[in-house]
Amino acid sequence: MESKEESDELSAVRTEEAMGLDNYAARHPEGGLTEEDRQAFEEAGIDLCGGLESGGIVSFRGKMYARLVEHVTGVSLYQEWIPPKVVRRMAKALNRYTAEELAEIWDEVDPLPDSLGPDACHSDRETGDLQRFFAICAERGLGLIGWW
Repeated sequence: MESKEESDELSAVRTEEAMGLDNYAARHPEGGLTEEDRQAFEEAGIDLCGGLESGGIVSFRGKMYARLVEHVTGVSLYQEWIPPKVVRRMAKALNRYTAEELAEIWDEVDPLPDSLGPDACHSDRETGDLQRFFAICAERGLGLIGWW
């Protein structure tokens, strides 16, 4: 039987997962990127899942990647601001794996719905783009804004 505290924590996690989340690369908690920052993302050819307010180049639909990222890095994307120092650690953690290995981990921690078929699996192209996104943030000293 769960304690009240454990039950409250689990409820908070379920509420977060039910809500949408967009994550944006930024120089500070109020936002902001230089033109060179934007160009670095565009030149990398990153194509992540975008949300209502995020386009998949300098931002992504965090809800889609939250379980994988937290499992591998130990850091939740459900934060208003993730500072550059933490993003650098997250990038290192993600890059301990190949894109193929990350896709397999993603399949384990956040399986695709059965309605997509028994052989449906996450894309190593997408996990590679996620790794590149975090690497660019780390190289350029960027943090992440979370919006939900």
